[in-house]
Amino acid sequence: MIETIQQLRTVIEQDLAMIHDAASLETFRLKHLVKKGTLQELVDQLRTIPKEEKPAIGKVLNELRQFVESSIASAKESIEHQHSGIETIDVTLPGLLPAIGHVHPIRQTLDRIVDIFAGMGFSVAEGIDIEDDYHNYEALNFPADHPARDMQDTFFIDDAAGDVMLRSHTSPVQIRMMKYHAPPIRSIMPGRVYRNEAVTARSLAEFHQVEGLYIDKGVTFADLKGTITSFAKQMYGESLIFKFRPSYFPFTEPSAEVDINCYLCSGKGCKVCKHSGWLEICGCGMVHPNVLRNCGIDPDIYSGFAFGFGIERVTMLATGIDDIRALYENDMRVLRQF
Repeated sequence: MIETIQQLRTVIEQDLAMIHDAASLETFRLKHLVKKGTLQELVDQLRTIPKEEKPAIGKVLNELRQFVESSIASAKESIEHQHSGIETIDVTLPGLLPAIGHVHPIRQTLDRIVDIFAGMGFSVAEGIDIEDDYHNYEALNFPADHPARDMQDTFFIDDAAGDVMLRSHTSPVQIRMMKYHAPPIRSIMPGRVYRNEAVTARSLAEFHQVEGLYIDKGVTFADLKGTITSFAKQMYGESLIFKFRPSYFPFTEPSAEVDINCYLCSGKGCKVCKHSGWLEICGCGMVHPNVLRNCGIDPDIYSGFAFGFGIERVTMLATGIDDIRALYENDMRVLRQF
């Protein structure tokens, strides 16, 4: 019987050497440790041994059981340690660099615009997004029954007075500048604006604007053209082809819009330029005398010009993106290019 136990130990030691994963560990258990396993067979045979031989044989069999239990525990611990990944890490490898974000294309455009106008002596002024009717329309020469109010579909906020709205342009900041700052005034007004418009490849219901205002004695339309031309060439390049064409805004007189040749089709016509070959970049004009009077500035002494343009449109022109919606879809394939 003792010889049989020693033979089984030899077999067990060989099987232990073959354990290298959870599957081989389970194979060992099923062969030696279950009720019908090899160890249990020896225990069952111990009942047939003469009484006087049982102590010696039992001792040897017990030593074998303890050996198997300790060996199995070590093998199991080794397998778990192996799958924890601790030993598989190569500490000599270089570390992984964390992903670092960058400035959004619209913010890049805004920063560039601010830098250009700051170089021309303009300061930066900002205002609130929720406005009243007076600052958003009336002070800008939009009477209550003026048809020009239909030019901007407004998001009204439900209130008792019925005159609170999301600003449709950053012009209310101009009104406050003229009311609370004595001329000369030279400032730009960047910010988010809201209009109830259909979302297309060219327009959004929520977008950004930069408006500018210059009030002083002797300001003329020639100053306006010089300022806009200088900005356009710094923003789009010296080879820019552009034109001023007459337009209408209630708060400026005379008024104009500035177009540049389409960057996508080189003037041949495409969906972005509505097949005209030109893209509008700016609305501008001389500040209307009524607006100056509404803000306490004498139009017989002071004159000035104002302008405004959408930052998203400028971003499209600068980056070559042909759909304004791509700027807000959070598609990293687009955003990480700029």
